Amino acid sequence: MAAGTRFPNLDGITASATLEMSARASALEASGVDMVSLSAGEPDFPTPGYIVEAAVRAIREGETRYPPAAGLPALRSAIAAHLNEACGGAWDPGRILVSVGAKQALFDAIFTLFGPGDRVVVPAPCWVSYVPMVKLARAEPVIVETTADSRFKLPAERLREELEAGARGVVLNSPSNPTGAVYDADELDAIVAAAERHGAWVVADEIYREIRYEPGFASLAARADGYERIVVVDGFSKAYAMTGWRVGFAAAPEPAIGAMTRLQGHLNTNTARPSQHAALAALSDEEARRQAVGTMVSAFARRRELLFDAVEGIPGLVPLRPRGAFYLWVEAGDWCDALGAGSATLCLDLLENEHLALVPGSAFETEGHLRLSFAASDEELASAAERLEVAARRLGGGG
Repeated sequence: MAAGTRFPNLDGITASATLEMSARASALEASGVDMVSLSAGEPDFPTPGYIVEAAVRAIREGETRYPPAAGLPALRSAIAAHLNEACGGAWDPGRILVSVGAKQALFDAIFTLFGPGDRVVVPAPCWVSYVPMVKLARAEPVIVETTADSRFKLPAERLREELEAGARGVVLNSPSNPTGAVYDADELDAIVAAAERHGAWVVADEIYREIRYEPGFASLAARADGYERIVVVDGFSKAYAMTGWRVGFAAAPEPAIGAMTRLQGHLNTNTARPSQHAALAALSDEEARRQAVGTMVSAFARRRELLFDAVEGIPGLVPLRPRGAFYLWVEAGDWCDALGAGSATLCLDLLENEHLALVPGSAFETEGHLRLSFAASDEELASAAERLEVAARRLGGGG
């Protein structure tokens, strides 16, 4: 290909930092390096057997042809019923779109709701794909930095300021990747009130909804009947260890679902039928569902404490105990200062010297931090902590 070839639709769009770090770690491991990677954003559990069997059965029964673009009617009904039971609201199948993972649903929503010149608030730290998605829609991301004082959540007053300045929407993530922050009911009510006053859209990414470590959870799904400019995105990847099956969904007003379905029909036609049958099975057997999710969340809760306790004692690192998801968000400004560089350079340093793969805070629009996934075995977590202790001594934080 000729030098200087341009790809104008991707100007300013970089590769996913989380996927890139995982690929680097895999390449080093394949070459024989003793690697420990806490960079992956997926559960290290197998998909529950009752879900797998349903998919195999569907394939054997010939469920392999094109499904409807919006999803199998039975699955849309099951998702609506599950939202009503688990989150609240009065959802019906006509307000549900099945997608190729939650990422597809997020793109469908952002690309449908926003366009050239629209300003969209994205609180930082934020998942790596929100900003690129807004840019692909030719909209303008307004990155609003949050702080440890607010537990890295967007205060409603900051949202009001941006909406008064002309922003047309906001993307929220609760529980959050990378911080594990969870918005309380009062905080969500204040955000919805600000959005309603200005007629702004709220896109809520709740993919980690079922992975929580404290009682009580407030979902924007329960608030969509009072304010209809809300889109809730969720899926099956995290709670059911189905990352490779690629099934997500959006819940939104019917006009928005219709527009998003048109878009999806041109992008990927539909979501694979066997995967949809697997997702339907995930919701159909409530006893099996609760047992599978509960077993995994219990393991994550124990690992959360194991990793938090280990990192808390390492000089130069300050971890934030997450309320949800399976990541530890760690302040590492002293280590960055020791290197005279940012978090991306710090992660490369740890990769090369300690053979430890983490994701830099810069990937989440926040410098001076690291994200550690505890979707890993106890042995891997212990080894990662040992390598961080070695790094602390090398970088001057451990005496």
